[in-house]
Amino acid sequence: MSLRLSAIVIAKNEAHNIEACLDSLAFCDERIVVDGDSDDATASLAEAKGARVTIAREWHGFGHQKNLALSLATGDWVLSLDADERVSQELAAEIRTAMTEGLSDAYEMPRLSTFCGRPMRHSGWYPDYVLRLFRRGRARFSDDLVHERVVCEGTVGRLKAPLTHHPVLRLEDALSRMDRYSTARAEMIVKSGRRVSFFTGIVRGWWTFFQTYFIRLGFLDGREGFLLAMANAEGTYYRYMKAWLKGASAGANQPARPRESEAEAGQLDSRWSLSSDRAPSVPGGRPERISDELASEDRLKGRDRG
Repeated sequence: MSLRLSAIVIAKNEAHNIEACLDSLAFCDERIVVDGDSDDATASLAEAKGARVTIAREWHGFGHQKNLALSLATGDWVLSLDADERVSQELAAEIRTAMTEGLSDAYEMPRLSTFCGRPMRHSGWYPDYVLRLFRRGRARFSDDLVHERVVCEGTVGRLKAPLTHHPVLRLEDALSRMDRYSTARAEMIVKSGRRVSFFTGIVRGWWTFFQTYFIRLGFLDGREGFLLAMANAEGTYYRYMKAWLKGASAGANQPARPRESEAEAGQLDSRWSLSSDRAPSVPGGRPERISDELASEDRLKGRDRG
């Protein structure tokens, strides 16, 4: 008796993505979509593709939403995808082989993301390993509001074929995400009680550009590599400037930690404004992504839904 594979996708207002995503999952035995009460045709398009759709009208975070989708799966194995991700025929074959061999309880796979149409093989965006395939009953999602991750009770292996990801089709998308993410992150900084100076954003913004374009070889990604480095730098700059302004307005009414020094501000900041939506799946792994709704996310690479 062959092993069954369930694909789960959470989505909101992903009418432009959901059909292609589900088409790439046609090799799965069942496809489950949890729709976050979309305003567009996401749910009806998913149903037309043969997916089993559940509408979740209340929002409790990405972790909760993915665990809901997981609870609906009936397969022996589960493959979790975002609506802006695609499984190639090569990856599909490798997934089936991994299931049959059963050497591990879960598998990470490299993710190749595009920025304004160009696959980004440098800039800190690749290989970006993400854990997406696991035995049902051996893993679940953390209950985090954002930055949800797969918690696996067992061994984790790695696949070779990449999962393709199309988070940013236009520069306008990058700019709008940058604004949303920087605002959300600034609020997190303020709530943590951490104080930042006016110069923190300047130093960290410059350092983020240097990291992305030079240390992480963004210049090898061509013109798009420069655009991404600038977008990351701006996201970092505005994140700290918004936090500084919010902190200044809140002022002395809130207890605060000591102001961070400019030397600390210049240290490696692994949280990339426009890079992926969750915590790295392995130590020293990919840049974090602020989950879609913040994203990531993260990676500009993020989803914008759920």
